[in-house]
Amino acid sequence: MQYYHSGKLSQHLLWLAAAAGVAGLLASRALVALAPVVGVLAALANPELRRALPLYFHNGAAMRGAGIVGFLLVSSLYTSEWATWCHELFRSLPWLGVPLAFTLAVPLTGRQRLAVGVLFVLGTAAVGLATLGEYLLDPARANAAIRMGQNMQAITNVFHIPFGVMLALGFFWGLLLRRSPLASSGLRAALLVAAIAAVLTLHMLAYRTGLLVLYTGLLLYAVQLLTRRHWALGLALLLALGLGPWAAFDSFESVRVRAKTTVWDVQQFTLNHDINEYSLARRLAAVETAGAVIRQHWLFGVAPADTHAAMQSQYQWQDFGLRPANRVEVHNQYLETLMGGGLVGLALWLAVLFWPLTQPRMRRNPYVCFFIIGQATVMMVADMLSLQIGLNLFVFGYGFLVVAAEREGAVSSEHDVLSPLTAFSPTL
Repeated sequence: MQYYHSGKLSQHLLWLAAAAGVAGLLASRALVALAPVVGVLAALANPELRRALPLYFHNGAAMRGAGIVGFLLVSSLYTSEWATWCHELFRSLPWLGVPLAFTLAVPLTGRQRLAVGVLFVLGTAAVGLATLGEYLLDPARANAAIRMGQNMQAITNVFHIPFGVMLALGFFWGLLLRRSPLASSGLRAALLVAAIAAVLTLHMLAYRTGLLVLYTGLLLYAVQLLTRRHWALGLALLLALGLGPWAAFDSFESVRVRAKTTVWDVQQFTLNHDINEYSLARRLAAVETAGAVIRQHWLFGVAPADTHAAMQSQYQWQDFGLRPANRVEVHNQYLETLMGGGLVGLALWLAVLFWPLTQPRMRRNPYVCFFIIGQATVMMVADMLSLQIGLNLFVFGYGFLVVAAEREGAVSSEHDVLSPLTAFSPTL
């Protein structure tokens, strides 16, 4: 009973849920599915649950996440795809479970948060190196696949788009974690090696989406350095950003193949050629198709569960010469949200994504900033929330970083109303 009354049971369950979430993102869907359940158990195991309950309803990040589920419930009034709607409602439950865990369970200590961050960085780097090893066993075959617009998935079968984002985030977070006063010299060395491994993997495997996230984050950091008058560092980073892609193009055949294939791919669409075998060209066709749907349903959308049916129906009017199997969905989260929820749904999503950056406390948290920048960038070229792993990656990071940081701020402003059960370090 002492284990329960001290809050350790709740805290350790939350720690287990966070670690299982990271492991699940890298290797196991089952662990990802179970992690929110363990997190809710952690919340229920908080001996101060009754006193902590108002924190959930006063946490803006948690409420905005719940708003996603709320909008989906409202869309039941006009959806025509009931089976899909029920499935979407079920898969959206992490929007409730994960923020609930990070607002009501006993918060993790700084060392526990550091351990979760290290697990993500080192785990992502390890999977990246293993995937890179698989590529090096037969680079000719891999490069031939790249010529066809195909990417190597992670060796643990993680789809290449979210995995590329994880590698980019692993690079940024690895360098940030090295600055933690809790990190030993050996751990700092390991994190540096992991960050280098993440960058090397992104370039050698030519993960376009991950590289876009990486270079966007570095560019914005360089701009920040310059605005703060750190001229030498800012200009040096800008120079590196210019030389990095050139060096990768000159050094790695996979990058050269990817660049040439990308240009050729886009040209097939602009020249009105047969685009059935070209990935980017099909995505451009999907953007035009989604635009037609949006113009017809601009206020509330067609309903989140109906976007696929609406796209396929629009393809009947203009198919771009695509065979039915090649009529893809729009690879843009903002357009996907606008199509499903209209301007109302898009406004809600933009509030979830960008509202934290309106708060000075959040803007001073580099972990939160790189997370939001990375997610906002990748969502321009991928409908991440339509992928279960993409949804899990966003919701876990949102809960671990944004929701928990808002809770810590609220508790601090209320003079540690839950002390001594609130040992927490938002910056790891």
